[in-house]
This record gives sequence, structure tokens and C-alpha cells, in this order.
Amino acid sequence: MVVVLQPVTLESNVHPVNPKCKPSPVLIPAVDLTDPDAKTQIVKACEEFGFFKVVNHGVRPDLLTQLEQEANKFFALSQSLKDKAGPADPFGYGNKRIGPNGDVGWVEYILLNVNLLLASTKTAAVFRQTPAIFREAVEEYMEEMKGISSKVLEMVAKELMIEPQEKLSELVKVKESDSCLRMNHYPEKDKTPAKEEIGFGEHTDPQLLSVLRSNDTEGLQICLKDGTWVAVPPDHSSFFVIVGDTLQVMTNGRFKSVKHRVLTNTKRSRLSMIYFAGPPLTEKIAPLSCLVPNQEDCLYKEFTWSQYKSSAYKTKLGDYRLGLFEKQLPFSISNV
Repeated sequence: MVVVLQPVTLESNVHPVNPKCKPSPVLIPAVDLTDPDAKTQIVKACEEFGFFKVVNHGVRPDLLTQLEQEANKFFALSQSLKDKAGPADPFGYGNKRIGPNGDVGWVEYILLNVNLLLASTKTAAVFRQTPAIFREAVEEYMEEMKGISSKVLEMVAKELMIEPQEKLSELVKVKESDSCLRMNHYPEKDKTPAKEEIGFGEHTDPQLLSVLRSNDTEGLQICLKDGTWVAVPPDHSSFFVIVGDTLQVMTNGRFKSVKHRVLTNTKRSRLSMIYFAGPPLTEKIAPLSCLVPNQEDCLYKEFTWSQYKSSAYKTKLGDYRLGLFEKQLPFSISNV
């Protein structure tokens, strides 16, 4: 079936927002991966924020610079050339439309699948519009991100005494891992709006972890437990790790999948690169028995990553996707 999409006029669909932000910035946890105490800091950050910054990560600065430059060259291409790699399905090039369910934002993007076993014609189309150096940088970058995400998951397993200790990290190390790389470009504006506008609406990430890196332009915000939105100061030399829905389920809610968004109010463009570390499609996801010995205490039903991915793709960006997979209480409060 071919779906014909009507043109989107960004100005008519992206609305100003009045974010409830704290007047003073919240101190985002920063974890030095070379620190012997890193595993404890990571677990604490995942419990309190679902979000933290990674420093001393070991990724070459010149690789980051090179990939950013090549990505900017792609987004600087004429619209007709970029459109040859779209519309996103979900891989490939997308412009303003975020997913198939009506969400829009001041953003254009490319989404590339990591798993060569799940070859995408749209991913290939992106590489046809770019020089070989772009693909080489992408592949090296994705290997580095796989390394960071698996290292973080290894530390989580060690701190939580999960056995075997490779239980989590192997999900992203195996060749069947369903991970992907997204590059979001928020174009500069000729005129700064009076109020901030939506670049990418609030959402959680469905995978295990997301590893984010952006240029020095602000805009990223996370939502705290009390519902307050706080700005995350940009840091182009570091990475930010975001807990995803799948890891929330596997820890039975001990870790929280944090809501985040990007607002735009600047004349400077913003480029972000997000590696989504996902498990194999057939992997069964459920609270880990070593963390929840009593099955009656499990908050979530078992599902496969493929089932959850398919379900999430049918929702709007800000929907609470885990609701369909939560276990229901054995009684109704109204009957008590």
C-alpha cells in the first residue's frame, strides 16, 4: 500500500509552548567512565533522573568533528536531493513529520539502521547522496556508541548484581541487535520567535538506552519526577545517556524512562546524533527475575522487542506506550 502524504506547512503546525522550567539549572549527573565508582553513580542517576552525562568516554574528538561536518553537508543539500532519501519509512530522510501519526516539529532528520541483517533501501539512499567518507564515519561512530552503551549496561549489571553480568550488554553487542542512529537537524531561523517552539515534542525512547551527542546549541530539556522541565546545558565534547522504556521494564520500574524534548528559539542551527541501543527483535522483555524474585511483584507483562517496537510505532510521540504492557491490579479500588 502506498500512502500519499499531504505537504506539511511547518509554520501552521508547530505551536509556541510555555515550558514550566525551573529558574535555576538542575545539576545534571556527570559520570567519568574511568572512575572506579562509575557503576554506582550510573545506577543512582538512572534511578533519580533516567539521564546522565558521560565524560572520559574515549571517543576520538576528530571522529565527532568529522561526522558532524559530513552530516551538516548532507542537510545543506538541495531539498530535491534530500528528498531522494525519503520519506522516512521509518529509515531514511524525514522533514518536519515525526512518525506516521501526525506529529510535526521544526526538524529534519535521517534515521539509519545499524543491523545489516535488516537492510533498508532508504538507508542506502542516504548513503547514495553522500560521499564514502560519510558512511565510513557513520559506521565507526556506531561502533563507538555500541561500545559506550554496552559498557554502561555492564556497569549497571555489576552494580545491581545481575547474573550473568553480560545479560544486558549482550543485547546490544550481538549482531542481531536492533539498534539505529538518528541525526536531527534543527535549521536556523531568520527571525527568533517571541516564544519557544517545538523542535521535537516530548517523548520517551523505547529502546534500552539512547546515547546522545549534539553541537553547542541549546534546546534539549528533560522532565523531572515532579513534572518540571529543565534545560540541559549543551556540551559537544560529552555524551548524554537516556534510559529507555525497555530498560525500565527490565528493572521493574527501578529505572525510569525519562521524557525529553527539544525546543527551538535561536538563530543557530542545532545538530544532534542519537544512538538507540536496542535488543534483537525476538528478545523477550520482562522484569529480570534476579531483581524481582516474586513474580507477583512484576509490574509488566512479558513481550518481545518486536511487539513493543510495532506497538510504539502506532502511537503518537507523547503517548505513554508502556501502559498497554503494565500488569493490572488484581482488584479494583472502587470495590474496596
